[in-house]
Amino acid sequence: MRTSVTFPSAGLKLASHLYTPDTPDDGAVGPYPAVVVGHPGSGVKEQASGLYARHLAGQGFVALAFDAAHQGESEGEPRGLEDPAQRVEDIKAAVSFLTTRDDVDPGRIGALGICASGGYALTATASDHRIKAVGTVSAVDIARQFRYGADGAQDPAVFRGMLDAAAAARTAEALGEGVGTFPLFPGTEEEARQGGPHVFEGWEYYRTPRAGHPRSAESFTWTSVDRVAAFDAFSSVGLMAPRPLLMIVGRAAVTSWMSVEAFRKAHGPKELHWIDGATHVGLYDKDEYVTPAVEKLAGFFRAGLA
Repeated sequence: MRTSVTFPSAGLKLASHLYTPDTPDDGAVGPYPAVVVGHPGSGVKEQASGLYARHLAGQGFVALAFDAAHQGESEGEPRGLEDPAQRVEDIKAAVSFLTTRDDVDPGRIGALGICASGGYALTATASDHRIKAVGTVSAVDIARQFRYGADGAQDPAVFRGMLDAAAAARTAEALGEGVGTFPLFPGTEEEARQGGPHVFEGWEYYRTPRAGHPRSAESFTWTSVDRVAAFDAFSSVGLMAPRPLLMIVGRAAVTSWMSVEAFRKAHGPKELHWIDGATHVGLYDKDEYVTPAVEKLAGFFRAGLA
């Protein structure tokens, strides 16, 4: 069952969907283990995070998929701001919300991050001991992606140029010229294909009927760039131990190097689980990859939140 709920995060109201298990024949209602599910960068709760949350509810968990502050249906101005500190706070606020519910066991709450939320979930877990187990799918540290590119081979001059643009945008905003933004996706299919398979699949997921949603972000503010620049999602991974970690990665994902790097930094119980044939975005919605990923995650959270 899905219910629309809201909760506060640093003074902003976040919109979310709460997925709960079907009531058993005996009428018993929890308390259940619960999982906070974060969406990819630019995503919304109606896309990948909602899909995984719905599947986890079918496995006996309460699952909460929410829109990050400044994005989707959640509050926050300017729109399209990607602020790592706020994104981490959003996850912790989601945990706080779950602890107030009678149908949730507050001692059995986990976190699942997809893409950029994978990095944010690691950071949140490192400093919030209420999160007892953390899983990721196609995990990305958004700072590394901006600095080095999805495949890690980006010319450093690209990010230097983005920081120049971010600085100019801050000055323009101070002069009353409005909030500067930049597009996240190519404008046409032809341009997307020219960017290579990873760029095209991201464009196809977000900008076509495959999974496109009117509230998913089409652009980010330039001020997001300098906020992202100094962030490091993997710097505190060692603090998660002894809580368990599961990282799910597609064999064909160009971003897999980031999950490998995070995994190497982690201590304590950990598993890097590869899904053959899966690309980074393929793990968002393709049944042949999502089904085994959910099966693995359900077993992991069942044990980690026992």
